[in-house]
Amino acid sequence: MRVLRALRAWNAPRTIWRAPAAGLSAIALTLVLSACGVVPIGPTAVDRDPHEGVSRAHRMPVLGIDVSRWQGNIDWSEVARSGIDFAFIKATEGGDHIDPAFARNWRAAGEAGVLRAAYHFMYWCRPVHQQALWFILNVPTDPNALPPVLDVEWASPNSTCPRRVPADEAREMMATMLAALEAHTGKRPIIYTDINFHRDVLSDGQFADYTFWVRSVAAEPRAVYPGRRWQFWQYTTTGQVRGISGDVDRNAFNGTEAEWFAWLQRMGVGQPGA
Repeated sequence: MRVLRALRAWNAPRTIWRAPAAGLSAIALTLVLSACGVVPIGPTAVDRDPHEGVSRAHRMPVLGIDVSRWQGNIDWSEVARSGIDFAFIKATEGGDHIDPAFARNWRAAGEAGVLRAAYHFMYWCRPVHQQALWFILNVPTDPNALPPVLDVEWASPNSTCPRRVPADEAREMMATMLAALEAHTGKRPIIYTDINFHRDVLSDGQFADYTFWVRSVAAEPRAVYPGRRWQFWQYTTTGQVRGISGDVDRNAFNGTEAEWFAWLQRMGVGQPGA
């Protein structure tokens, strides 16, 4: 696998199989290796909306997914064997909605050894203290988990909460929610955002001391988030991963394997299965 999920021994030597530079086609090579019981490095299928930069994303050494109820019943053991290193799992939304698949995904991903984070989708028409309490009541603390994620974006006009608050109010709500997530989990949260919300609320470099996860499915992040330091990149919404029927969002960590392990340690992430 790309990053061996035997993180129980952080500094143990890791041997990773590499494909030969030439010879077998990707499909033939996959079939041969599968027959031999070897899992090759690299995506298990081609994403359907490739853009300039997706090939670079696939070459990044640490890859992940983000999921919700819409991915159906996920075979997390297969996901782990496919080379996925981490997963962002939808947990709560607003102050009264929990993703129906959250408990199942949270438990099964952990049992499969996939590092996972719970994320909260922010509602701009719901008091922030209610949203914080809702997350706390529904997301268990786990020293082995990744930091929680605060998903901040403008909802669609058809949403039950299409309100767009002024930028300063949005930032105040974010600060309150981030503090609550950190107090609950003991880990400094990750901020997920898209191009429009970032432009309207975060383009002046706010929350620079937080880890950012950015959405950019039509270009590389540096082209659409100028000046923003980011750690995770959501690069396609039509990814294909073994263990999941249909499309799934694909993500990449911005760094080497060594930087990934260093980031995990800085974030206080425990060892899966410990």
